[in-house]
Amino acid sequence: MSIHRIATGAAIALTTLAASAAPSQAADTQQQLRALVKQDGYPAALASVRDDKGRVRNLTAGVGELKTRMPVPTDGEVRIGSNTKTFTAVVVLQLVQEGKLELDAPVERYLPGRIPAGDQINVRMLLNHTSGLPNYTNFLAEGLLPYQHWYAEPRTLLDLALEQESTGAGTFAYSNTNYLVAGLIVEAVTHRPIAEHIDRRIIKPLGLRHTYFPGVGEEELRGKHPHGYHHDDPALPLQDVSVQDPSFGWAAGQMVSTPSELNRFFVALVKGRLLKPEQQRAMFTTIPAPDLGAADARYGLGVISRKLPCGGLSWGHGGTITGYSTTNAVTDKGRAAAVAVTNLPRTEEQVGRIENVVNAALCD
Repeated sequence: MSIHRIATGAAIALTTLAASAAPSQAADTQQQLRALVKQDGYPAALASVRDDKGRVRNLTAGVGELKTRMPVPTDGEVRIGSNTKTFTAVVVLQLVQEGKLELDAPVERYLPGRIPAGDQINVRMLLNHTSGLPNYTNFLAEGLLPYQHWYAEPRTLLDLALEQESTGAGTFAYSNTNYLVAGLIVEAVTHRPIAEHIDRRIIKPLGLRHTYFPGVGEEELRGKHPHGYHHDDPALPLQDVSVQDPSFGWAAGQMVSTPSELNRFFVALVKGRLLKPEQQRAMFTTIPAPDLGAADARYGLGVISRKLPCGGLSWGHGGTITGYSTTNAVTDKGRAAAVAVTNLPRTEEQVGRIENVVNAALCD
């Protein structure tokens, strides 16, 4: 999840999984991954590029584990952080389709007495980050490592949010609390876990075999994966944080996927395979979101749009969680790119370099 936008040689591998996309484009992406590892010190970088004909190329750079120097697993599982928000938003919008929720209904209707000023905040405001609810993950600003094995129930996270002052409803202010509350609403309305809805409504229909919402207390990644690393103090060595409790992410950032499966999900989303036209339009209706780091960034309902340097828009989300950062986007024509690295970028320049890899793949 985006805890905050900037969080506080190597072996190279190239694998083709399907009829290859343009070799020159793949070679360019491979070179850019190598540069990320060398310049910014990520132990590993993984990418999946999908062209508008559905042809896929998966690439890796670096090492999958610093201690053993094992190769990076091709299209390995990574923690996808705030990309989880898009899955949660799809579930909410499907419930709207079914008449079980209303986008413009107040939060108070679904969670009576739970949210201050809940009669003035509606479901749409949660999904587009205009509720003014304070960000519960602010408590992580001083360091992530103390919470590596910390289990938190959603109600505990909500308490952390409500200890803070509201930022004021009506303007965009990115807050993980919005999707925490959205998840609570899903469960209140359906009396079933948000993880079950994501699995039944999205993961299984799309055949995503390595995408999942970890269960309570589940700390190890299930499939082949690169190890994730973190240090709260850059002067200290990186620590392996692959085994961790991601519960503090919950409906805002707990999920696991692979670069290629993230692409498949977002392509299905932009192609209208998950939502009916009315809800599709609602999801892709955007508002300015300049505090996401780009002047042209806009936020819909769980999706981010940016202008591509070659013209047109990209749609995606991206996310960070301890040890892993994913940057991903698709075009309206179904071209997609996802890049994951196994340490958090720490500067805007580092964030920009990863975004440049994604943009170059989408524009080739």
